Amino acid sequence: MKTYRKAVAVAALALALVGTGRAGESVAGKWKGQFDSQIGQQKYTFEFKVDGTNVTGTATGEREMGTNTVAITEGKINKDEISFVEPLKFGDNEMRIEYTGKVAGNEIKFHRKVGDVAEEDFVANRVKTATVTSGINRMKTVDTN
Repeated sequence: MKTYRKAVAVAALALALVGTGRAGESVAGKWKGQFDSQIGQQKYTFEFKVDGTNVTGTATGEREMGTNTVAITEGKINKDEISFVEPLKFGDNEMRIEYTGKVAGNEIKFHRKVGDVAEEDFVANRVKTATVTSGINRMKTVDTN
């Protein structure tokens, strides 16, 4: 009976560790989301890179007043939870935008806190990369006449 319990405990630990690794790996890549805010419709593209529990990458925001790309800071992933900061600069003013999210497959449900000014909830979806596999392999022909 003790051997059975040890085997179950080892299996549970292995599954827990595999689940943690996959969550971090699954967030790497490109994600897109949009939401309405006090300054109008905003569209975001996030490019995440994962190294262990650290998340780096960029956040590109598209709004009426233009497009802005910044490097995200303070990025962390823990199982299916992600958090990071988008440091935004408007003229001489700096704004800290904090994101927390929950990863579920190909979507992340985000909560976004813009300093003490506003908060929004939105969903970002994974951008699927297209692969072309026609299956046709054309050979070069040579005219020998």
